[in-house]
Amino acid sequence: MNLEWVITIISENWPMFLRGAGLTLLIALIGTVLGAIIGLLAGVIRTIPVPERGAKKVFLKVINAILSIYIEFFRGTPMIVQAMVIYYGSALAFGIDMNVFVAAIIVVSINTGAYMAEIVRGGIVSIDKGQFEAAHAIGMTHVQTMWNVVLPQVIRNILPATGNQFVINIKDTSVLNVISVTELYFVTKSISGNNFRYFESFFVACMIYFVMTFIVTRILLYIEKKLDGSDNYTMIENDIQK
Repeated sequence: MNLEWVITIISENWPMFLRGAGLTLLIALIGTVLGAIIGLLAGVIRTIPVPERGAKKVFLKVINAILSIYIEFFRGTPMIVQAMVIYYGSALAFGIDMNVFVAAIIVVSINTGAYMAEIVRGGIVSIDKGQFEAAHAIGMTHVQTMWNVVLPQVIRNILPATGNQFVINIKDTSVLNVISVTELYFVTKSISGNNFRYFESFFVACMIYFVMTFIVTRILLYIEKKLDGSDNYTMIENDIQK
């Protein structure tokens, strides 16, 4: 590796690297947030108790079947293939001229949602059943139980997995170059094609990816520690107890 070429590539192309890294972070962030919302809704729906009979049973069975197909399909196929199908397939099959940025957000969101759905479902199932029974005993509906008792705990428990998914999305946005999204990998490929210094160009991109994921990881760890609170708790004496 020629260090002089690395410095030259950075000095001449840093605006392009910066724009590519910025778009990468933006797509990963929006996709992770939307995917977490999709996963949260899907996870909650999949844990709704199914009655033994009636129209509600049929409705929930159909919805659960649709969600199961969605989850299995998007977890079982590569994101690069999903991007090709959604962007080019929608144009060929339905005549939809989709913006590449919108297509990128859709791809990352629905892919993330499929993984987050199972993470959320596992988080809900891990909550002690006694909490559900106690909430129902005081007259709470399933929705009220979820909103007031279960989801606050689930969101805290799945925060590490959500952060990990964000880091994965930062790296996986590189596959979106197949639909001409000008993220970091696409930009680096263009730069290396101009100077024919592939190793040095992608070494710079590698360092940028590392810096982004490292900083995001540190921020998420800080947030987790803040949510955990202090390790030592001091009981405040009540005036009535004096």
